[in-house]
Amino acid sequence: QVQLVESGGGSVQPGGSMRLSCAASGFALTRVAIGWFRQAPGKEREGISCIQSDSDHTEYADAVKGRFTVFRNIAKGTVDLQMSRLEPGDTAVYTCSTECNLIVDGWRYEVNSGDDSWGQGTEVTVSS
Repeated sequence: QVQLVESGGGSVQPGGSMRLSCAASGFALTRVAIGWFRQAPGKEREGISCIQSDSDHTEYADAVKGRFTVFRNIAKGTVDLQMSRLEPGDTAVYTCSTECNLIVDGWRYEVNSGDDSWGQGTEVTVSS
C-alpha cells in the first residue's frame, strides 16, 4: 500500500482560504487517482473531490463545488486541495486516499485503484 500523509490543516475564519496537501512516500502520486474525504464531528465520512490519474480530470461534491480546487502540485509532488470561501460547515478532518467515492449531481462517482490507501487526516476548523 501507498503511505499517504496530509498536511496544511489548522484554524481559519469564515470566508478564508486554506490549502491542504497529500504526499506519498516512495510513490509517484501521478500514477493513481486521489480522492479527498472529510468527516465532521458526529457525521459520516463524505467524499468531496477526486482527481484522475491519467487525464487529471476532476470531480467535486456539490457542497464544495466552486469553492474547492484539487490539483497536482508538480513542484512539490503532492496533490493539493485549495479551499476558498470556507464556511463553519467545512470544519472536519480531511483525509486523502487512493480511492474516490463521492456524489456528483446526485450520482455516485467512484474510482477504485485497488490500493485502498488512506492518510491519517488533518483537521480543519472554520470558526470566528
